[in-house]
Amino acid sequence: MGARPGAPSAPPLVLLTDSGSQLIDPGREYHVGRDPTSEIVLDDPRVSWHHAVLRAVDDHWLLEDVGSTNGTFDDGHRVSSEDVGAGTHLRFGDPSSGPAATLAGLPRPVPGPALAPGLAPGDRTAVLAPQASGTFRSPSSVRPLPERTLRIGRSHDNDLVLDDLVVSRHHAELRELPGGGHEIVDLASHNGTYLNGSPVQRAPVGPADLIGIGHSALCLVDGRLVEYTDTGEISLDVQHLVVRVGPDHRVLLDDVGFPLAERSLLAVAGPSGAGKSTLLNALTGLRPADEGTVLYDGRDLYRDYAELRRRIGLVPQDDILHTQLTVRRALAYAAELRFPGDTARGEREARVAEVIGELGLDGRADQVIASLSGGQRKRVSVALELLTKPSLLFLDEPTSGLDPGMERSVMHMLRGLADDGRTVVVVTHSVLSLGVCDRLLVLAPGGRTAYYGPPGEALAYFGFEEWPEAFEAFENEDHAAWQQRFRASPQYRRYVTAEAVPALPHRAPAERPAPAIGREKPQGWFAQLGTLVRRYTSVLAADRLFLTVMVALPFVIGVMCRAMAGSRLSPDNAVNCLLTLCIGGLLTGSANSVRELVKERAIYRRERVVGLSRSAYLVSKVVVLGTVTVLQAAVLTVVGLAGVDLSFAVPTGVVMPQLPELIIAVGLLAFSAMMLGLVVSALVGKEEATMPLLVLLSVVQIVFSGLMLKLHGVPGLEQLAWLIPSRWGMSAMTRTVELHGVFPTAITADPMFRHERPGWLVSMAVLPGLSAAYGLLVLGLLRRHEPAIMRR
Repeated sequence: MGARPGAPSAPPLVLLTDSGSQLIDPGREYHVGRDPTSEIVLDDPRVSWHHAVLRAVDDHWLLEDVGSTNGTFDDGHRVSSEDVGAGTHLRFGDPSSGPAATLAGLPRPVPGPALAPGLAPGDRTAVLAPQASGTFRSPSSVRPLPERTLRIGRSHDNDLVLDDLVVSRHHAELRELPGGGHEIVDLASHNGTYLNGSPVQRAPVGPADLIGIGHSALCLVDGRLVEYTDTGEISLDVQHLVVRVGPDHRVLLDDVGFPLAERSLLAVAGPSGAGKSTLLNALTGLRPADEGTVLYDGRDLYRDYAELRRRIGLVPQDDILHTQLTVRRALAYAAELRFPGDTARGEREARVAEVIGELGLDGRADQVIASLSGGQRKRVSVALELLTKPSLLFLDEPTSGLDPGMERSVMHMLRGLADDGRTVVVVTHSVLSLGVCDRLLVLAPGGRTAYYGPPGEALAYFGFEEWPEAFEAFENEDHAAWQQRFRASPQYRRYVTAEAVPALPHRAPAERPAPAIGREKPQGWFAQLGTLVRRYTSVLAADRLFLTVMVALPFVIGVMCRAMAGSRLSPDNAVNCLLTLCIGGLLTGSANSVRELVKERAIYRRERVVGLSRSAYLVSKVVVLGTVTVLQAAVLTVVGLAGVDLSFAVPTGVVMPQLPELIIAVGLLAFSAMMLGLVVSALVGKEEATMPLLVLLSVVQIVFSGLMLKLHGVPGLEQLAWLIPSRWGMSAMTRTVELHGVFPTAITADPMFRHERPGWLVSMAVLPGLSAAYGLLVLGLLRRHEPAIMRR
């Protein structure tokens, strides 16, 4: 089977099936059937052993059914012999559910070297067509397969060197199996090794498989290893996206599709509520569409998301920067988190300097980000995303809040990024700089396509002279009519139908496998924690207001406590002193943390997608804030009670001198209040909501501390108080001084206030236990705020 003489002039085609794709050469004929020796094997009982033959005849292709039992079908009609070509959709064995096959033409040539290293003239292996990819590109290198093992990585001592900072020094090995064939083995790499888009540790590799390492894809073709490097010039093909939400399945995005060529800048515009943000989430994979496909250079983004997510940059509308840091330092910390742990500091610094130069930020590299203008700050956000050399860059409202001059500057910057070899998509409300874009997508309310094509033709298409008039028209006319009108227009045929790649074999939403998100991270957990702790410390140290409050607050409250206590604890001042210590611990702890998660939510969401560990992020907050909080509590207690005679009722504490016991109790109380503040910060949606909740929590804790309200023996209230840190913190403090002996009342007779070792130890154990429980709750709340794709 296979080769035949002659040189037909029929064009080469690509055959796409559910299991893969292959180049169809007019110099061969292709047998279709269940026979494993067939050139096109369809392993389905409805397909005959020898089912059909596909061959080139002169300048066209001919498909012949060779007497199959269940038939061959084109658009539901059984055929015995017919001419086929690009765009033909076939079924074998059943007209509706049999194995599908689509014929596609080769796309326009890709700019670049005419011949990759290792290729002979006319070599037809020079295409990339794995796993039903509809895009074909020349390889960057072709080499013979190794006899035993080929080691792959960034270091120059590897057999295959990949000069890519997201690749580990020794990343993976391609090994020959004893019985024939090969397997790919990941060498504990930081960013993972992928087979057909899914992360693997060890897996066999066949001719139809695609190995993904960094920005490179490797295929085994005819006894050779073919390498394809993603240089950034990639296409984006969006096919029939539909997004529904809620129990009523309300449609937010209604059958949106368009093709976008490499090195293009696309603007997505439309009135509020038109689905622009929904489309952005679908295109980036953060919230995959319920129906439809997004093709990243011919590869299904949703299926291969684990691998391709690192090649997508996203600049959200909110800054993803710690504005207290300088430009260089912010980018340096981002590089630490995104590049492998074995990347040398010099390599990271070189990449940071390269990106700073590319975005024109050389003169502001050592300037604090908060002092930059809005346009310059947006450049820094883009620079952060460019660190890992994404091929596909999305920006959400990058010109929001900018003056016309700054807006123009930002849009021209994006034009330059596209010209340098990236595909750029920008969502915008502004229409002032649409002329620099290659394509414009206008969405009508309801997530419907009202126009797609060159920006210069848009207003004439709508029949208006100004954009405000066009947007007003969306509100006055039936939304569905806009989509119907566009699909009947010449622009739709010219800019959507004619430029779109053939759709992949249809797969219903229920059949689409959930994308496999690998557990790999650019750094190990402890390395990430170290980076996060250093970054967070730098951020707090650069915040002068926070430092001032952090230093002054414990001294102010401590002085107040000292003024109450005088030289000796007595019945006149004991309750007020202990309440002041309790309030001080609660305020220092919760005030430190109540805004720390919500104000960084945009940063967290973005970093989570590119490999940030949720637990490392939380622990970094706990380590830094916990250290600050405990030190504040210690200063507060020492300033308030050092030198004060605390032995009115008992000569010493429960297990040690009274002042150290009180320092420990206030420190643990403040730490627990800090963790409760993190719960609030993870729960709320906006920073403005944190202050009222902080006041409410403080009042509740003071009331339930046990000195303001009788709790012992009151059903319901007593059990509720067990969940509140102040109850246990106050219990420990009152046990230390034996408050009932100092100030005997019905409230101080509470058994939780007795000077007893077991009770004091229980209080000391419960406070860390509550803190741990709050920490677990924060982890769950953080997950709730993550992109949908990360929660699968």
